[in-house]
Parts: sequence; C-alpha cells; structure tokens
Amino acid sequence: MKSSTYSTQYQIIRKWFTDRRFELKLTLREVGEKAGRHHSIFGKIESDRKVDIVEYVEYCKLLDLDPHEGIDKILDSMKNMPMKNSK
Repeated sequence: MKSSTYSTQYQIIRKWFTDRRFELKLTLREVGEKAGRHHSIFGKIESDRKVDIVEYVEYCKLLDLDPHEGIDKILDSMKNMPMKNSK
C-alpha cells in the first residue's frame, strides 16, 4: 500500500508536530540541536518528507508527544476511507 506524502494523514501529523513545536516555542534549529541532527531534516518532516516509524517515534519524544495519540489521529482520519486494492 503506497501513500502520498501529501495525504490527509501526513497533513494531520505534520500539523500536529508543527503545532506542538510552536507550543514549546522551539525553532527548527533548536529541535535539530536537541536531536543532534541538522535542522533541515525536521523542516522537511514538517513539510513534505515521508517519515518512517522510528523517526516518527523519535520526533514525538523530542516534542514530548505520545506516539499513540498521533496514531489515533491517523486512524480517526481513515475511519470512512475505503480500503484500496494494493495492485
């Protein structure tokens, strides 16, 4: 099953990450410093990059977010979506 980086689910998670970072009054540079990685990675995560599950959990931890909450947001957004054939 392929998903677009511009899917509703990615948009929901990106907004969740960005809103939380703003809540914490952190810049992307500060998040990068906290993580020991270049800040541009986090800018891409919040704008247009796919995120694997390990990166997702790491970013949640950096922003003091519960990864389960984000998964629940994704699941809620998919409730009325028909399952697509993977062919």
